[in-house]
Amino acid sequence: MIISPDEGGIGRAMYYASILGVPLGTFYKRRDYTRVVDGRNPIVAHEFLGESVEGMDILIVDDMISSGDSMIDIAREMKERGARKVFCAVTFALFTEGIDNFNAAYEDGVIDKVFATNLIYRRPELLQAPWFADVNLCKFVALLIDAINHDASLSSLINPTEKIKRLLKEKENIG
Repeated sequence: MIISPDEGGIGRAMYYASILGVPLGTFYKRRDYTRVVDGRNPIVAHEFLGESVEGMDILIVDDMISSGDSMIDIAREMKERGARKVFCAVTFALFTEGIDNFNAAYEDGVIDKVFATNLIYRRPELLQAPWFADVNLCKFVALLIDAINHDASLSSLINPTEKIKRLLKEKENIG
């Protein structure tokens, strides 16, 4: 199942779920609008909308992990609801408060793996964490730059649907 951690990411999650042919779930953040903590209204609860996750592998997709608190809360909720494995995929892994909470979540079996791109600096301790997978986008960025420099169409690079389908077909033929 593909999970969006909030309302803002539902389009992204819906795309992946439809391409992969798996169920979609989402969370919305219930906030306390009577208080401001560190410039934000604190999250009171993450409310889940979706079918049962019991026995399923979960992929939480988001644009970034800032502190990571929301991602871990959502992963923990999925585990409490009976999810088998929980994976996270983000574009930018900032880890503004360090990785200790993710180390603990991994040790506790809350998360299985975090996939993040190499589009920003990643601290050495993050790259060495057993739960972290670095996703190299150098080739993709080079293709974008090359296409722009040659006034070529970017549509085949921006819309990865065909590539995803081909990779899934190859996976079926191998397995």
